[in-house]
Amino acid sequence: MRLTYLGPMAMGIEHPALDGVDCAAYSPNCFAVEATSEAGVHGPVIEGDVLLVDESRSLGHDDLVVVEMDDALHLYKTFRIGPRFRLLPPNGGTGVMATARMVRGVVVHQARIAVDEAL
Repeated sequence: MRLTYLGPMAMGIEHPALDGVDCAAYSPNCFAVEATSEAGVHGPVIEGDVLLVDESRSLGHDDLVVVEMDDALHLYKTFRIGPRFRLLPPNGGTGVMATARMVRGVVVHQARIAVDEAL
């Protein structure tokens, strides 16, 4: 699923999903992305979710990660196979093989607009 880059956390980000999140508490290596309409409204990540991504975190098995491919940011879940990884779409699909160098960062926090705020 495609993601929209929102900016570095250290600069502070204005977004309804981040109300109550202390942007200054995150390292300068963290940035935020927003799930696009491609995410849909079913699954672990839905349209409008904001994901905080740490570029310095080590990649592991079963992580949500941001990958840059085809001049766009995409979200995948990792499945470790020896020194390589299979990147699987979080909402299902076959995925692609990758190395850790292809990954821009690991998701460390997921924020969603509260239902009563969205109405």
